[in-house]
Amino acid sequence: MENNGKATRDVLAARWSEVGDKVVALAAEFPAAEYEFRPVDGVRSFGEQLRHVAFWNEYVAKTLRGEEADGSANELSRESAPTKDAVVSALRASFDGVGRQIAGGAPHTAVGDVDSLVSFIEHGGEHYGQLVVYYRLNGLVPPASR
Repeated sequence: MENNGKATRDVLAARWSEVGDKVVALAAEFPAAEYEFRPVDGVRSFGEQLRHVAFWNEYVAKTLRGEEADGSANELSRESAPTKDAVVSALRASFDGVGRQIAGGAPHTAVGDVDSLVSFIEHGGEHYGQLVVYYRLNGLVPPASR
């Protein structure tokens, strides 16, 4: 069973790292002046999308540590990450935090941990896809598409 657990952790760690690197690359390369860009009224700006992803990454890290996590805020506050540099830093830290939990043994092949990680890998991928559209609408080519 341990070999299956290790293999599961390895796959989850690889996919988590992959989506994290792609999202962080988008965040790092997008112009700071366009962080409040939103394609239409009623949708999150580029920066809000990233603060949302970072928030939920922090949420999953807490749950993997067995801590109580409150999802009601739904994104990091603008005050906690007001600039591009602060957003990129928070985003990288949030992906790294979950990565450390995976590497440290979580999930212990527990179905709930695996399910949570798969869901949040998907969440990161969904937002990556949205952010690619923001890039294209600004006449930019996303890093992974070059």
